[in-house]
Amino acid sequence: MTSTIQNLFTELGVALADYEGNDIASISPINGLPLASLRADNAAQVAHKIDRAHNAFLAWRKVPAPRRGELIRLFGEELRTHKAALGQLVTLEAGKILQEGLGEVQEMIDICDFAVGLSRQLYGLTIASERPGHRMMEVWHPLGVVGVISAFNFPVAVWAWNAALAFVCGNSVTWKPSEKTPLTALATHALFMKAVARFNATSNDAPDGLAELIIGARDTGAQMVEDKRVALVSATGSTRMGRQVAEVCAKRLTRTILELGGNNAMIVAPSADLEMAVRAITFSAVGTAGQRCTTLRRLFVHDSIYETLVPRLKKIYAGLPIGNPLEKSTLIGPLVDQAAFEAMQTALNAAKTDQGVVFGGDRVIVIGSEGGYYVRPAIVEMPSQTAHMHHEIFAPIMYIVRYQDLQQAIDWNNEVPQGLSSSIFTTDMREAELFMSDVGSDCGIANVNIGPSGAEIGGAFGGEKDTGGGRESGSDAWKAYMRRSTNTVNYSHSLPLAQGISFDI
Repeated sequence: MTSTIQNLFTELGVALADYEGNDIASISPINGLPLASLRADNAAQVAHKIDRAHNAFLAWRKVPAPRRGELIRLFGEELRTHKAALGQLVTLEAGKILQEGLGEVQEMIDICDFAVGLSRQLYGLTIASERPGHRMMEVWHPLGVVGVISAFNFPVAVWAWNAALAFVCGNSVTWKPSEKTPLTALATHALFMKAVARFNATSNDAPDGLAELIIGARDTGAQMVEDKRVALVSATGSTRMGRQVAEVCAKRLTRTILELGGNNAMIVAPSADLEMAVRAITFSAVGTAGQRCTTLRRLFVHDSIYETLVPRLKKIYAGLPIGNPLEKSTLIGPLVDQAAFEAMQTALNAAKTDQGVVFGGDRVIVIGSEGGYYVRPAIVEMPSQTAHMHHEIFAPIMYIVRYQDLQQAIDWNNEVPQGLSSSIFTTDMREAELFMSDVGSDCGIANVNIGPSGAEIGGAFGGEKDTGGGRESGSDAWKAYMRRSTNTVNYSHSLPLAQGISFDI
């Protein structure tokens, strides 16, 4: 373990000795070198952690929701205090540039703020009854153990989206992070336990087992998904993984929140503000080295502006700073590993067989980080949208296709299996409204004059079709973490039946 990691662990409060072993190696994408090696939880340990979480839920659900919100407020304070250290650890382990690592921690802080307010707004409904002397209402109750499976590309923020809401809703949480990014999970768990200690210093409201961390490979996640004590599984990852989770949960009639593949498009219309579009396209396509579920992967450019826009994009791509993500001047860090690089090259070769013209996409050797898989982001000019473009490749590949008619571009946007994010650049109100309408984009996110990449925590995040249909984070996504109860109270002295039914005995 490097001294940098040791210093970060000390600041973040991680007791690495409790987790050391030879089962899971955390490899930095920056240089391909190991950061630390951990032991995996065995089946008995996973079962014990879920049992602890279930028992914690039975106690935590009795704590008033505003009091539960106080714990999340304290967690937000810990994140603010340790933002720089946790953000650096995200960069070291996930490979994203430092500003994006810090931005991910800021997302965690923001969702904590949202959840604290939510803890006083878990509103139900009062419903008009057809029977005199009766009152109907809907109330929301805690659900149970929430199991979270997170991916490497957002190793801590996605957990926070789920956990902050789950905790204020009265649930406990078990977390199985990606085996590629276990260290950031250890650090996040340690910070949460600091908040728990502060919270319990004035009371004893937060029970043991409220937050459980499961370290391991696919089998540990599978065990959590199969456990009947887990009332909701929120899984982020590939569509293949999501189908497996959905099948297991369907068999035991358990809820899921699935945030799966994305294959996101942007339409650039003739009236578009090209200065804005160029900036949005570039960040959306190359940010996080193309390893976001909301990354821009398909760009549909109107024929009338194609020859103006595309050469500008190529010029920008040629000068993008690629290198060590810890350096402030870097905009493009490494791919997560060799497999990601090889998948990118396979996709580029497939595009060439479809008469695509590839610009970029080659490996870049970074001095001092020769073991990392750095690439020049690729632009691929395609004669039309082909079958290969229907597959998401988690790398910085942007396919560009000319279009003549807006409906054609919308049809292309919609014809892929995924349905996460989409956008259009236009100053024509009719085009913008059409794109956002029920006959426009079929994605869970449809933006106008901003890119498809990224999201604010205030809005529910998620997509349709092969993206899974789940929603996390803001708006009313909290309802997924609770169970609804419809109550009817008869305060009269008679017993009229609904629908006027007469049943005299």
